[in-house]
Amino acid sequence: MHKALKKLNMPEEELNRGNAPPDDPSPMLATLCNNPFFEEGWIYERKFDGERCLAVVRDGSVRLLSRNSVSLDASYPEIVAALEKQKLPDSVLDGEVVAFSGNVTSFSRLQGRMHISDPGEAKASNIAVHYYLFDLPFFDGVDLSGYPLKRRKAVLKAACDYRHHIRFSAHRVRDGENYYREAAQKGWEGIMAKKADSTYAHSRSPNWLKFKCARGQEFVIGGFTEPEGERPGFGALLIGYHEGGELMYAGKVGTGYDDDFLRTFRKKMDALERKTSPFAHDEVPEEGVHFIRPELVAEVAFTEWTENNRLRHPRFKGLRRDKNPTDVVREDV
Repeated sequence: MHKALKKLNMPEEELNRGNAPPDDPSPMLATLCNNPFFEEGWIYERKFDGERCLAVVRDGSVRLLSRNSVSLDASYPEIVAALEKQKLPDSVLDGEVVAFSGNVTSFSRLQGRMHISDPGEAKASNIAVHYYLFDLPFFDGVDLSGYPLKRRKAVLKAACDYRHHIRFSAHRVRDGENYYREAAQKGWEGIMAKKADSTYAHSRSPNWLKFKCARGQEFVIGGFTEPEGERPGFGALLIGYHEGGELMYAGKVGTGYDDDFLRTFRKKMDALERKTSPFAHDEVPEEGVHFIRPELVAEVAFTEWTENNRLRHPRFKGLRRDKNPTDVVREDV
């Protein structure tokens, strides 16, 4: 028995050993909570602004998967190498890959790594990445998903060597309210609240909650406007969310892009162009727009929703490859 499993405080003969890790694990997903609370029996972690990542270790080799099973190996080869050097037993580790801008994790900065498909190019980039681990649903032949979170985290902390690109996501068992205030002051995206005795559900669960400090969510891209003046590529993205089986228009996003993205993404959208609007009721109040097939998802920050269900002061943060467009709904309701 691996020494880390001793943290379960159970005799070896009572452990259900001999299982193989799943090839395509489904992650546990958090539920948005607009009214943060702080109670006994919950732990509080930092909410990272990165890309969710499951690491599957089998026979010493490591595969990185997004939450919708897209391979991330080529984007983060140094994380694969760092985990393989640890010679872990068969495992499934759960965490988030992040890039930092100063002391804050930045999804926008991570974009420079997320969409690289060549490992050599990824390693040569000047964007350092780290893998913050926060859960361990499977380890050394034992399915840990049925054990309480606090025990899984104890095993996780003892299982890995936290240096180089691998980090442990620390947590607090009390004083969550002050932690939330600290997160807001430091410019973090928010914090996570997790029930300490919860099992690992391979689906969305109310036992994991996200308390956001800043507002933002994913939106489906349904079109774009032409650029004005000397601006290259496109002017703004037209975005929406699904409701009742229809794509509802949420407004346009004209900020958050650099010139390189404006040019390259225009070419990608041109290949998806369609004649009709993908938005319900064709309610886009813009002239000269181009509509595209609603297959791409953007992460967008904003200050608030207006009374007519539009975003106020939206800002583009990056593209998401780990979210199915049909799963994008309005979170802030």
